[in-house]
Amino acid sequence: MEINKAEIASAAAAASQPPAAELMGAEVLVKCLQAEGVKYVWGYPGGAVLYIYDALYKQDSIQHVLVRHEQAAVHAADGYARATGEVGVALVTSGPGVTNAITGIATAYMDSIPMVIITGQVPTAAIGLDAFQECDTVGITRPIVKHNFLVKDVRDLASTIKKAFHIARTGRPGPVVVDIPKDVSFKKTAFTGYPESVTMRSYNPVRKGHGGQIRKALQLLLSAKRPYIYTGGGVILGNAVPELRQLVDLLNYPVTNTLMGLGAFPATDRRFLGMLGMHGTFEANNAMQNCDVLLAVGARFDDRVIGNPKHFAQIERKIIHIDIDPSSISKRVKVDVPIVGDVKDVLTELIAMVRESPVRPDERALAAWWEAIEGWRSRDCLRYDRDNTDVIKPQMVIETLWKMTKDVEAYITSDVGQHQMWAAQFYKFDQPRRWINSGGLGTMGVGIPYAMGIKLAKPEAEVFCVTGEGSVQMCIQELSTCLQYNTPIKILSLNNRYLGMVRQWQEIEYSGRYSHSYMDALPNFVKLAEAYGHVGLLVERPQDVEPALREARKLKDRTVFIDFRTDPTENVWPMVQAGKGITEMLLGSEDL
Repeated sequence: MEINKAEIASAAAAASQPPAAELMGAEVLVKCLQAEGVKYVWGYPGGAVLYIYDALYKQDSIQHVLVRHEQAAVHAADGYARATGEVGVALVTSGPGVTNAITGIATAYMDSIPMVIITGQVPTAAIGLDAFQECDTVGITRPIVKHNFLVKDVRDLASTIKKAFHIARTGRPGPVVVDIPKDVSFKKTAFTGYPESVTMRSYNPVRKGHGGQIRKALQLLLSAKRPYIYTGGGVILGNAVPELRQLVDLLNYPVTNTLMGLGAFPATDRRFLGMLGMHGTFEANNAMQNCDVLLAVGARFDDRVIGNPKHFAQIERKIIHIDIDPSSISKRVKVDVPIVGDVKDVLTELIAMVRESPVRPDERALAAWWEAIEGWRSRDCLRYDRDNTDVIKPQMVIETLWKMTKDVEAYITSDVGQHQMWAAQFYKFDQPRRWINSGGLGTMGVGIPYAMGIKLAKPEAEVFCVTGEGSVQMCIQELSTCLQYNTPIKILSLNNRYLGMVRQWQEIEYSGRYSHSYMDALPNFVKLAEAYGHVGLLVERPQDVEPALREARKLKDRTVFIDFRTDPTENVWPMVQAGKGITEMLLGSEDL
């Protein structure tokens, strides 16, 4: 059989190539992470991942950050991902390393954050035999990840990492777990390079929205008498903020953001009605209930936003829903015009159609709608006792922080509770990815790890963690990590000596039976901060709030913990009680 010239040339070229390097699985993993442009990995070592740690030791392009608890590793990588839009990476060992990371993984999953979590596993031959530090990582994490992998053959490692990053960042983002047995990280394989592309027959998310559906949406929007634009975290995750703002400028329609969507539209813009939902504004919730055409973008009509679905359905309206995830559409609320696609692409197409259309919104109807909205806004639902000189009002701390930092690059993280809601209500976020908090899972303890991750990503920015004396103690050990890796964050603890949101519900729903919501044995936070090598400040008077914040900001290279002793009786208003509709709001204690 004759060999043609092309085959001879191909054989010669192959012969001239150096043989593929034989690398250990751990070395392959590091090469893959480098190829993905990973700058930071947050983690904690253990027996099952020691070969991986050895490989990290031998390189200098990826910085590993040693946290004090695996939960914080995932939270820090999560905060980094939220602030940058890049995939966050965490590394934990098998068994308790994995189980400690579960809360962080579930937190990222609920908020659709792109992450890759690398977990160690016992050797393949020992899987299922109850080996030391073994757990069923794939089984445990299956409900709280976008996907997970167990790598049983070192030859599959590079392609698996490529798939993991691809799945994490495309479509509706989310965390992906890659479980690597210890023998896979030890065994060698021929490494020919990181795959340039990946194809998966079973995974092909839609990006482009259906043109016919977008035209239907256009017709509804332009004919609306009482239009409303409701946006969620999907606008920020989809990098569609410029498109959202263009659309609002074209139409001059009112806008609201969910807790996760704050910053997508400028909070200082007159057309922004504030956050909506359980602790949303009176005007935002009433506009949501009384609009005749609702454009929902990258949001999911969750229980904290619309309250009781039956109440929400009482008023007839047309709903347009744009989302990358088809399973989110008509999940809780039946919609009229579903559009599955990337929100940035869909909004771009919608904007083009608006510009080309000869039809314009009904100015008279729109003016009447704005008049109704201004009537609701005049209720001033976020009022509080600003003249109080006896005790610090927590809202005042947030307002003061906003006034001091509104013109600088500032990132605000929060834990979960009353302080989270006050931060969302009173800090006016004009830019996306500046508000970093746990929305869907409502995870206490995220604030400091989030801030650490952001400070590494944005070293020139000011990073503030708004927390409470309850939440902050859940991951307070990470103050040690802040010192070791020089991440000078500012921690604002609104210390009311209660688990505040629990206490508020007990006051309203449980006749003031404060069952285990009082913090009876708090540490001296100033001394605790100092023990970790940081600066601690105690603030007990309203007139000292601004000077303390000014002093903390001056200490640019130090982590500062400010213990604000706030009014223990203050509640978050407005409030929608469980089972109520979003317009059945309590605006203050006088409504009880």
